[in-house]
Amino acid sequence: MTQTIELPLWVIVIASILAAIAIADRLLSPAVRWFFRRRVNLAIEELNTRLQLKIRPFGTTRREVLIDRIVNDPHVVDSVAEHARETGEPIQVAMARASRYAREIVPMFNAYAYFRIGTRLARWLATALYRVRLGYTNTDALSKVTPDSSVVFVMNHRSNMDYVLVTYLASSSTALSYAVGEWARLPVLQTLIRFMGAYFIRRNARNLLYRRILATYVRMATEAGVTQAVFPEGGLSRDGLLRPPRIGLISYIVSAHDHVSHDTVFIPVGLNYDRVLEDRSLVFEADRQGEPLTTWQKSTKTMAFLMRNLKLRLAGKWHRFGYASVSFGNPVSVDGFLDDHGVGKWAALAEGDRDRLTEKLAHQLMESIGALIPVLPVSLVSLAMLEAGSDRVDRLDLKMRVGALIDQLLEKGVYLHIPRQDRDYEIDVGLRMLTLRKIVTQQPDGQLTIVEKDKPLLAYYANAIRHLV
Repeated sequence: MTQTIELPLWVIVIASILAAIAIADRLLSPAVRWFFRRRVNLAIEELNTRLQLKIRPFGTTRREVLIDRIVNDPHVVDSVAEHARETGEPIQVAMARASRYAREIVPMFNAYAYFRIGTRLARWLATALYRVRLGYTNTDALSKVTPDSSVVFVMNHRSNMDYVLVTYLASSSTALSYAVGEWARLPVLQTLIRFMGAYFIRRNARNLLYRRILATYVRMATEAGVTQAVFPEGGLSRDGLLRPPRIGLISYIVSAHDHVSHDTVFIPVGLNYDRVLEDRSLVFEADRQGEPLTTWQKSTKTMAFLMRNLKLRLAGKWHRFGYASVSFGNPVSVDGFLDDHGVGKWAALAEGDRDRLTEKLAHQLMESIGALIPVLPVSLVSLAMLEAGSDRVDRLDLKMRVGALIDQLLEKGVYLHIPRQDRDYEIDVGLRMLTLRKIVTQQPDGQLTIVEKDKPLLAYYANAIRHLV
């Protein structure tokens, strides 16, 4: 008992460090967490005085609490038991799987990261790459949406820049919680995206347990009034045309309607670009009609694209990628939609009737989105050139065709962005982008020629507005 024990110095140092960490964890960490939590709550209170659609308490609830609520939801517990019966897994293993799915989906919203980092980064990136324009918006209709409504922005999916562009334009009114695909599940990127309040989804998941957990999270968020943003098409358009809507997320959102006293409101959003950053990859995938590009192939193409533009920037020859525009449509109330179809309670309908009504709502929203897509110079010139029906188009003929298209679209009440309100300049802007990219070439005699191998790319931009004509 009284013998001296000799220990190496490094053991004493490590033990001291561990002891200091334990003391800090027990005594200091709660105080530090309380301090930062208080600062965050004060910041959110201050933000809510300026935002039209407030940040709800659900968005600031601790992530572990939300995961626990989802896993212990009665519907999820029943699904876990069903999964265990069907697969033969022990119930504990099935419950662990459910917890893993919930952890994969649930975000960790941080108001500081969203408004101080995310929105500023979105603004810088959007305005650095494009001339951003706000298209059609019915301010009076949007202002009449009651503050306690669950608001869901539904939009067409042209590019992964959609997230950035809409975040920037909506940042003065609300914080958006996006449904993000698996493309963003990269080690560092996914953490930043979670901080921005986005939740991850597996778009083609067939697992019933996973779908039930996703449905539970979306239902809870909708019931709590979280402002969400979803893409009904379920993925990027590879040919420029609007894709048929997928009713999964919309059905999850509408299913929450019977459990709350407030309304759920969809706001259609239409987006368009003079240049989509991923256009060549998307058209290539659509044209080859095979397996989609691997992550490595996409990364290689992206790096090559960035290097080309970096060289142009260093040489002083780089130009922004034309115009990007967003239009916000008239709100679509779920209460109003159900009243129009003589339905009181969503849950009172048979499952088949619910699916049919959800599909009808999804198609109605897609029609509203399609009507909102802004007409930009590149799409307009591309459509006019293809309608000429020849690979060689006279510039005067192009001018006449573009003028006829503009008159036709204006008569239908479609939003067109005409730079400087000059139709000739509209053609110049569209042609400049197409000739810089060598999709269209100008011959010495003034004739415009479509490059054969890039005709699908020209069709991609024309298809963005073809349905409006």
